[in-house]
Amino acid sequence: MPRLTALDPAAAEGKAKTLLDGVQKALGVAPNLMRTLAHSPAALDAYLSFGKALGAGRLGRKLGEQIALAVAGVNGCDYCASAHTLMAKGAGVAEDELARNLGGWSSDPKVAAALAFAVQVTATRGFVSDDDIRQIRDAGYGDGEIAEIVGAVALNTFSNYFNHIAETEVDFPFVPANGRVAA
Repeated sequence: MPRLTALDPAAAEGKAKTLLDGVQKALGVAPNLMRTLAHSPAALDAYLSFGKALGAGRLGRKLGEQIALAVAGVNGCDYCASAHTLMAKGAGVAEDELARNLGGWSSDPKVAAALAFAVQVTATRGFVSDDDIRQIRDAGYGDGEIAEIVGAVALNTFSNYFNHIAETEVDFPFVPANGRVAA
């Protein structure tokens, strides 16, 4: 049972309505996360704007979804594991990679390095080691990509924590975050 309720888009007004209408137009649906965040148009706008900005970055949509899965796995967020599994499929992530990504790894060495770094950032709350930085650089990521990985971790940690607090009802095909594959 959700602790915070999802706003009915038909009852939304003002900025909340504008934002939810935009989500509906872009996705074809207004997911419960967005509907629940819409009680604070500022929070929903911040979430959407941050995601849009990162989506225009260097990492690309596919790697962004893979990072979202890894962060959901570390943070144990069933809502985001479910939502980002579906979105990752839509971004071209192979079926056999989804569980790996949720577990923070990949069969692709460059993606694996990005996910390992994202997991370290999440698990250490940003207190990564010099060795972690060396490894991500050795994998071919520069300062811009590192900044975007940290941004993706921050954005996804926000949604993970919000879903934990709200107990947002999962409105995607259910994927448990605890179903991770060990690295």
